Amino acid sequence: MDKREKGKRGEALASEYLLKNGYDILGANYRKREGEIDLIARDKKSDEIVFVEVKSRKSISCGYPEEAVDYIKMKKIISTAERWLEEKEMIDKPWRIDVIAIETAYTPPKITHINNVTQDL
Repeated sequence: MDKREKGKRGEALASEYLLKNGYDILGANYRKREGEIDLIARDKKSDEIVFVEVKSRKSISCGYPEEAVDYIKMKKIISTAERWLEEKEMIDKPWRIDVIAIETAYTPPKITHINNVTQDL
């Protein structure tokens, strides 16, 4: 399985997880010059737009999946999220960035959902 296939599988697992946990999926693989957003969802509980970065790992020998989302990656996600909000004329809508980390060595895969990762920036 190549990197792209692994990414698609991770995004499919994350979408399934979000749907089961009270989210609507609004989009996937939104790409602009600023960067890419894996999933865009709406949290039905808070009515927030959620920009989701999905990271998958087969093993944690190189670190936990969520550790791959560094400051530079977050800046790109923020810029891309702002662009999406402008395009959809939703700039005044509440939003956040979440990370869904998936460890595929487990059966079923272990999914960790980290809410509002930008609060630490």
